[in-house]
Amino acid sequence: MRAIPTWVDKVHDRDKTEQCIYDLCFRPDGSQLIVGAGSRVLVYDTTDGSLIQPLKGHKDSVLCVCYARDGKRFASGGADKQVIIWTSKLEGILKYSHNDAIQCMAYNPVSHQLASCAISDFGLWSAEQKNVNKTKVSSRINACAWTDDGLYLALGHSNGSISIRNKAGEEKNRIERPEGSHSPIHCLAWNPNRDDPHDILAVGDWGQTLSFYTLSGKPGRTESAPFIPEKEFVWGTLGRTTPGSGAVLQSLMGISWYALFRFFFLLCVEPLAVGCQDGTIAYYHLIFGTVHALYRERYSYRENMTDVIIQHLITGEKVRIRCRDLVKRIAIYKHRLAVQLPERVVVYELCSDETEDMRYKVKDRINKKLECNLLVICAKHLILCQERRLQSLSPNGQVEREWVVGAPIRYIKVVGGAPGREGMILGLKNGQVIKLFVDNPFPLPLLNAPSAIRCLDLSMSRQKLAVVDDTNTLLVYSLTSKELLYQEPNANSVAWNSQLDDLICFSGADVLTIKAADFPGHQQALSGFVVGFTGSRIFCLHLYTMESVEIPLSSPMYQFIERKKFDDAFSVACLGVTDGDWMTLAASAMEGLNLKVARKAMTRTKDLVRLELLDSVEERMQGETADANVFAGEILAYQGKFADAARSFVKAKRPDLALEMYTDLRMFDLAQEFAGAGGESRDLLRKKADWAKHVDPRAAAEMYLNAGETLRAIEIMGEKGWVEMLVETGRKLDKADVEALRACALHLRRLGQASFAVDLYRQLGELETVAAILVEEGQWDEAFLLCEKNPEFNPRVYVPYARFLAESDKFIEAQRAFHKAGRPDEAARVLGQLTLNAVEENRFRDAGYYYWVLSMQDLDLAAQEEEPRGRDQRMALFLEHQRKAEVYYTYHVIQRYTEEPFTSYSSEQLFNIARFLVHALMGFTAIKGVSRFYSLYALARQARNLGAFKTANYALNKIHSLRVPTNYQEAVAVATLGIRGKPFVDDEDLLPFCYRCSASNPLVNPRGDVCNNCGHAFIHSFSHFEVLPLVEFAADPAEGLSDVDTVRLIESAPSVRAGKSPLSRGPQWREETGSGGEVLRLEDDGDDDAMEGYTGGVALQRSPRRPKHSESPEAHNANPFGGKILGLEDGEPQPIVLLSRSALASLEPSEVIIAKWPQPVGNRYFKNLMPEMSLTLCPSCFRFFLTEDWELTVLQHGHCPFCRLKVGEDEPGSDDED
Repeated sequence: MRAIPTWVDKVHDRDKTEQCIYDLCFRPDGSQLIVGAGSRVLVYDTTDGSLIQPLKGHKDSVLCVCYARDGKRFASGGADKQVIIWTSKLEGILKYSHNDAIQCMAYNPVSHQLASCAISDFGLWSAEQKNVNKTKVSSRINACAWTDDGLYLALGHSNGSISIRNKAGEEKNRIERPEGSHSPIHCLAWNPNRDDPHDILAVGDWGQTLSFYTLSGKPGRTESAPFIPEKEFVWGTLGRTTPGSGAVLQSLMGISWYALFRFFFLLCVEPLAVGCQDGTIAYYHLIFGTVHALYRERYSYRENMTDVIIQHLITGEKVRIRCRDLVKRIAIYKHRLAVQLPERVVVYELCSDETEDMRYKVKDRINKKLECNLLVICAKHLILCQERRLQSLSPNGQVEREWVVGAPIRYIKVVGGAPGREGMILGLKNGQVIKLFVDNPFPLPLLNAPSAIRCLDLSMSRQKLAVVDDTNTLLVYSLTSKELLYQEPNANSVAWNSQLDDLICFSGADVLTIKAADFPGHQQALSGFVVGFTGSRIFCLHLYTMESVEIPLSSPMYQFIERKKFDDAFSVACLGVTDGDWMTLAASAMEGLNLKVARKAMTRTKDLVRLELLDSVEERMQGETADANVFAGEILAYQGKFADAARSFVKAKRPDLALEMYTDLRMFDLAQEFAGAGGESRDLLRKKADWAKHVDPRAAAEMYLNAGETLRAIEIMGEKGWVEMLVETGRKLDKADVEALRACALHLRRLGQASFAVDLYRQLGELETVAAILVEEGQWDEAFLLCEKNPEFNPRVYVPYARFLAESDKFIEAQRAFHKAGRPDEAARVLGQLTLNAVEENRFRDAGYYYWVLSMQDLDLAAQEEEPRGRDQRMALFLEHQRKAEVYYTYHVIQRYTEEPFTSYSSEQLFNIARFLVHALMGFTAIKGVSRFYSLYALARQARNLGAFKTANYALNKIHSLRVPTNYQEAVAVATLGIRGKPFVDDEDLLPFCYRCSASNPLVNPRGDVCNNCGHAFIHSFSHFEVLPLVEFAADPAEGLSDVDTVRLIESAPSVRAGKSPLSRGPQWREETGSGGEVLRLEDDGDDDAMEGYTGGVALQRSPRRPKHSESPEAHNANPFGGKILGLEDGEPQPIVLLSRSALASLEPSEVIIAKWPQPVGNRYFKNLMPEMSLTLCPSCFRFFLTEDWELTVLQHGHCPFCRLKVGEDEPGSDDED
């Protein structure tokens, strides 16, 4: 270790009296030095020792100073019993006092709490508190120190005891030392290394001992010191605080306790400041010698005096070995590492045989104190060098062999060998170089250098030895002939390349020289000492760090190329040169006809063109037709000497090679000279086009056409989008040129010229592609014409057309298209998804419409089914979808009424709609999106408003079995309480009346929306859902009548045949006023009592049905339909009236409405019992409407409200409703 003084200052007062330096400390960043000198606090700049500012505030000597770890403030304490807190800006911010002189101070490293210790007490101050808490002590305090975590404070007393206190000042432990007051504590320090599991306290006393204790008070090792520790003793760095720094122990006079560093765990490598009694302040830098070792790419060195770092210089990976003792020597060889400590030598070994492994384990320990100048390790031995003596030690420390040479040994290098028989080369101070083997007691002299050996190295082949002597001269010897090959000046270190025998490097005078064979050396700037040379990497030791430097080896390669030594040049290039150097080597080797090296170099640069040329040259050089002029021409061409190459080709009678060369170079004018007298050849024209393709594409396309390269011309036209040229080229092409026509059509299609593409595809006969283009372009009319002539294209045209319509919300047209394409399932899937979306979005009328479309599709499919079972399944789906369509259609009104504040419907209309919806929902367990609560709630409200209290009570009872929404619970409860005070009856005017059997029915029928008496279904108007005066009938199956026959019989009614009015003959309707109210009575012209007892229609006041025994059979014989609707002919009424041939013929056609459903449903027949009531039947959905409601709806929307049939169309043509 060396201490280099940086600056020195001496402190005097105004009277030139020397001021004693009692204490000093560094600012944590090391930029300032705080000094307590006399009664002043001096602040120095550590860079140049200039005094920044003297601080005055104390009235007596400043005995101690300390700086907070955060660098924001520092404190000073003096014999005047005062403590002053200073900021980093050198401003005093606080002063407080003790009862005695201040002895020591310490800042908490975490909370920055200041502990100030006087003779009889100590205080704790922090920036957060105004008062200073002081605690009395029984013995004088000489030293204090905080633990690194700031939790505990150690106080050293003059009676030899140590008090451990917490941050509040409470004593947690007390260490009583055996010496007691005979060894007062003088200095304390805690171990700052956070890697240690325990806090260790180092204690120095006046008894010349150094002791160690744990936080719990357990004593550790105790060492005797050669002198009494004076004032300052710290773990860590004096100055800059660096993780893993070391320890300093010094007296007031600056004497370093270096002999005891081995007992510490850390080391100081930072600046050191010393204050003296005579006022001298000295600032030093400590420098320690480098302890390191190198073997090939593994470099080991000492760090922090106690750690060993092994670095892989290629990968950069590092491994640290903590020895926890002073590392004196290091040696490394292959997989073994030796570390010499003061009392022992530890041998480490790699954990595996992998070359990249960096894990070491302890192999052997030699527990002896060994003295040596140099340490060397081999596979099985440890070599110690002490001046002229060498000793070989076994793994257990026994001396196996000893050599004594004629002069002190300056350098040792292990050159390898079998394990246990390694060879070593020794450089002596007298210039002699000796070789010895571990298992041989006799050294072998190799040569003598002119002066003392500084360093040496052996070449890879072990045929050459490089020596650097004390005159900084590099001497290179041949070990076979012992002669000096060459020498170089200004060298301080040397290294042979470990991969190439003729390559050596040496350094000196901040210059690195690389020398190959006997060529002049190539120099470049480099500071440090070269210690290794592997491949293109130089290992250089600069100051205390080892650097791996990548160097170019181009210069030695070119030197070998100049002498035509291509094999040696290739060996140098393999170590590391640029791609340009490889290309130069390839060209030079080819020119020198060293094809082997040329091939390797071209392979390395992946020069496929030159490799192809090389293959051709090699093949022809081995053949019988080899011509040197051809080889010369090809090589000249690749060197850029084209004119000479052309002449060589002509000499070899190969003008075609000259033509090929010039065309490849786009020198078409020169190429024409070798094309012959027959004009431009196709090859030349094609090559011109290849060149013009990127310069003038239009000209290139014309050249390709002239050269017969039609496809390439079309490709250019297509890339550039030249439609006119493509059309013109397509028209000129022959039908046999299928590929060209197809390519032309493909480009036209891509460019959006569908009509031209269609013409070309028609010319090719590819009608399937024509259909695809027409579909892509949306030219549906032309596509339909194509399908008429070619029905096999129907799926290819109509399926995309149907999807197009579906995306345009034209589902009816889409359905037709899917049917025509034979894809009904696709239509069902699209409609199903639309229905689901409509329900999710509360568009229930749209959902009803979609379900109606689905039902009509099911009906069409049922008509196409041949199997009865499949037809029945389709019909079941048809009926289900019809019912769902009605549910969603009516729920639209109920949902709007329930959720919106206003409605355009009257109470009676809402009541009829709610009744219809409640009956319709009886056939379903649940329907998505439809709330039974809404329907029942609407029914209950309107029933209560209209006086149907029984129905309202029924609805509310049903509601209580459902989950009532929170916002309706109060309204339902109030309505329930209110209805209980009403009579349990319904207004008779509201009871539904059966137009078939004249029976009154309950408002809500558990059997459904049918008559309780005859089972006839009520027929409602699909505008406001009142019951219409319609009775459904059908032809009696026993008559065997078809729909056509039935219609013919109805249309050929007697009134039509006789030319009379329907009311002028046969049974007639007559209005009467009786006790029961006004009624319409069906009578015969000749017999007023023929229909007595039958009440068959809607009255202004509804009368109850008369009993059966009052009905006259004679009247029914005169009016067959009247008898049938009463069911007297069959004994019991049927849901649908079945009429015989004669009964059908007796009907008045104007009173019959025929719903002409498609098969397999067929016609349905209804008789209007109140002809004066004008009704309208939608020809699409076959729903009834009051004519005035129908006309109003058509005026508003232009279509049927249920199936959306537009006026004037046969089928629905709109898929949405406003």
